[in-house]
Amino acid sequence: MRSLLNIMSLRAKRSNLLARWDCFVAVLLAMTMLASCAPVDLNAPMPVFDTRIDPDTWAQIPAGEFHFGQHEDVETTDAYEIMITDVTTAQYADFLNAALADGYVQLDGEQLVGFYPGDEFRGVKHEEKIEAGDWIFIPLNDPSQRVKFNGTSFTVQPGYENHPMTMVSWFGAWGYCGYYDWRLPTELEWEKAGRGADERPFPWGDEIARENANFYSSRDPFEDMSSFGSRTSPVGFYNGQKYGDYQTLASASPYGLYDMAGNVWQWTGDVYDGMHYRFMRGGSKDTYDMDLRLWVRNNATPTYYSPGVGFRCAR
Repeated sequence: MRSLLNIMSLRAKRSNLLARWDCFVAVLLAMTMLASCAPVDLNAPMPVFDTRIDPDTWAQIPAGEFHFGQHEDVETTDAYEIMITDVTTAQYADFLNAALADGYVQLDGEQLVGFYPGDEFRGVKHEEKIEAGDWIFIPLNDPSQRVKFNGTSFTVQPGYENHPMTMVSWFGAWGYCGYYDWRLPTELEWEKAGRGADERPFPWGDEIARENANFYSSRDPFEDMSSFGSRTSPVGFYNGQKYGDYQTLASASPYGLYDMAGNVWQWTGDVYDGMHYRFMRGGSKDTYDMDLRLWVRNNATPTYYSPGVGFRCAR
């Protein structure tokens, strides 16, 4: 009888311990979930690195055929030049200061606008009119905006000077390029500059590693997985250089372009008949590695802006 009572007592203690353990695990899980749901601090301190890549450099792309798209179509372009990096926030702030002074852009409440001549409207189903007039270039009051306006001039949030300009609409990208008598690259030009003459799916080759680009869960120095937040990396960051303990892989395209996969989506310049949408290429810090393949497309209305969308110019 005593043995039976001892067994029952041990079982009771074990049951009590298991209940306490389950309670502890539940509390711990709840705390973890609360922590993971905490808002991302968009202004938290971040590492600052010099990539030694000059954003004022252009690459020459020769005329000729190249492989376009996933299924190895062959297309042709004339010769052109394209920026080796995305336009940086510092470059865009310089543009805004000059453009505001000469009336190319204007303040309109909490946004900056500029003139666009409009698109031909064909009345296709779901097509929206893009008429001549002032259209948004950038918002000024969004917490993700890295270009700041103090009432008289534009500056860059410290630490983001060599990061890609984001929170810019298609009109804002088009307006920047046009101000310098440049233009946005077409989709054909963009893909050729990123791929070169062969059929590679990524700018650097056939496979992708975390150290090739800034994408979702790539564990780069600018990604905070505790809050599921991610931030842009400096233009040209993935050039084979080592930053502290983080070793990047040389990831330029065959023509020497950086960030043609990941970091930010890039606006392209095509305006297609009967369609008001504009197209983007390259994937971003917020997309999976499969979306960084050179043929992947994204689209949005030309008034759209995001912390994951930027651009580069061609000429």
